[in-house]
Amino acid sequence: MTKKDQIRALLKSIETGEPGPIAVVNEARYIQHNPQTQEGSEGLASLFKRLSKTMPRVNIVRAFEDAEFVFGHTEYDFASRKIGFEVFRFEDGQAVEHWDNIQERLGPNSSAHSMTDGPTEAVDLESTENNRSLVRSFIESVMIDKQLHQLTQFIDVEIYSEHNPKLTDDVAELQSYLDGKEGTCRRIDYRHVHRVLAEGNFVLSVCEGYASGVHSAFYDLFRIENGKVVEHWDTTEKIAPRSEWKNDNGKF
Repeated sequence: MTKKDQIRALLKSIETGEPGPIAVVNEARYIQHNPQTQEGSEGLASLFKRLSKTMPRVNIVRAFEDAEFVFGHTEYDFASRKIGFEVFRFEDGQAVEHWDNIQERLGPNSSAHSMTDGPTEAVDLESTENNRSLVRSFIESVMIDKQLHQLTQFIDVEIYSEHNPKLTDDVAELQSYLDGKEGTCRRIDYRHVHRVLAEGNFVLSVCEGYASGVHSAFYDLFRIENGKVVEHWDTTEKIAPRSEWKNDNGKF
């Protein structure tokens, strides 16, 4: 079983309560980066068993491997419907670290795309590193340095599909949105890229910045074709003040 298969089974056990898949996690060494989750207060088997009784629904839409990392794109239906990205780091055959970024499910958008539909399987594995470099350059030059005129150098405007519920497939609209303000704050203000993960034609960037002045985490998933971005999914999550954190590991 591959690492991504193990993570698929682990996340699905939130729904089923089955204890077996939890063996993939080394709980003695597990580092949790969700600031709202307290470490060590309850074993995963007990937690997932308790959660399963609330009749949750978990759908792992996509899962990818990048060396010691697995990253997944997920749909959750607990008390409300949410979309998330999950990242796990493996060491010695077990998951030892976890990050996530979750927001309420919205949409579909005006181009009729949901937050999760579209291709799910990685191809062009030989292009992984080129695609990783492309996305890092895009994030650094366009999103962080605000060189928005370079958008069309990275995006194929003829076939681009946008899954953000507030946007459409129109790249000119995307540029206007990124350049916009709410009050005195930029609507979207990326400040730092923490990680870029890739498998084949799928690349996930993990970034920190501000959404309308609110300290936020931005997870962006890109699909690449012929050296350009042709599809994009994302989640944005507010980062709680440090006084509200339930562990000291940080969001990133």
